[in-house]
Amino acid sequence: MKTDHILQGLRADRKRGPRVAAIGGGTGLATMLRGLKEYTENITAIVAVSDDGGGSGVLRQELGILPPGDIRNCMVALANVEPIMESLLTCRFTEGKLAGQCFGNLFLAALTGICESFDQAVSRMGEVLSITGRVLPVTTADVHLEAVFEDGTRVRGESAIYAHKKAEKDRIQEIRLIPEHPQALPGALEALHEAEIIVIGPGSLYSSLIPNLLVDGVAEVVAASKALKVYVCNVMTQEGETEGYTASDHLKAFLKHSDKRLVDICLANTSTVSEHLQAKYERERAEPTSIDEDVIRELGVRLVGRPMTNGQTKYARHDPDLLACALLSLLWEEKE
Repeated sequence: MKTDHILQGLRADRKRGPRVAAIGGGTGLATMLRGLKEYTENITAIVAVSDDGGGSGVLRQELGILPPGDIRNCMVALANVEPIMESLLTCRFTEGKLAGQCFGNLFLAALTGICESFDQAVSRMGEVLSITGRVLPVTTADVHLEAVFEDGTRVRGESAIYAHKKAEKDRIQEIRLIPEHPQALPGALEALHEAEIIVIGPGSLYSSLIPNLLVDGVAEVVAASKALKVYVCNVMTQEGETEGYTASDHLKAFLKHSDKRLVDICLANTSTVSEHLQAKYERERAEPTSIDEDVIRELGVRLVGRPMTNGQTKYARHDPDLLACALLSLLWEEKE
């Protein structure tokens, strides 16, 4: 009841909300941000920039800019604009040379052209959309992913890695950035230094989460931080990345690429995924992530389970408000 009272208070005065640094990318991070912004204005989203597929990949190749898609998703999630503007930013062209492109990506690309740097363009877009908090690329270096599979095969490029994994059904053993050790955006490191809670995930393990930790300084700052550090495990496994993975498999891969001090708590969903949704995901060789508590405990990480899906959507994803409440409740429990 005390936690409920605190959460109600934060809704009424978001300026005094906790300082949150959220690391990730894709729809998972954006979903979480939608929930968190209802309780705190002090949010910094730190976003991976290694995507090379879809519309983002085309803009990256043709204009030489960093991939805008994941950043645009986070911007839309944190925006305080009329519904028509949100619809405009997510509108995707279906015909002509712009087919497949999202207007929000083009908007950010245009801002990059008139600003001194990509991160400045991101900042200006945040001002235009009056977003809650900040969205930052983890680095402004032009980085790509390379995966090493268990059979020794090396594959470069996020989209190529996905295709190889799907075709060969071989597990990813290691992933790295090319070039290695890119410099982190100073603002991202500053946000991690100042955070009261650092949240990693939910999101694609190898393409949205781990790449952030391979940027110079990020894993080190997180490991040294006195903030509460929470890894949010995905509700479902993911085709082309984590088929057959348990919660501890996700965590092991995550820690292997970073530091054992990086995670205090693994937050996992306990809501039941409907049979209808499970059947839908089975076609993609995905399933609810199995929670193996004993193995997680052996890794020195505390497992916390919370119901975080509402069963009312066509996807098995975290509910923004349930996830935000679970995270903030953990923070207040830690403070008591």
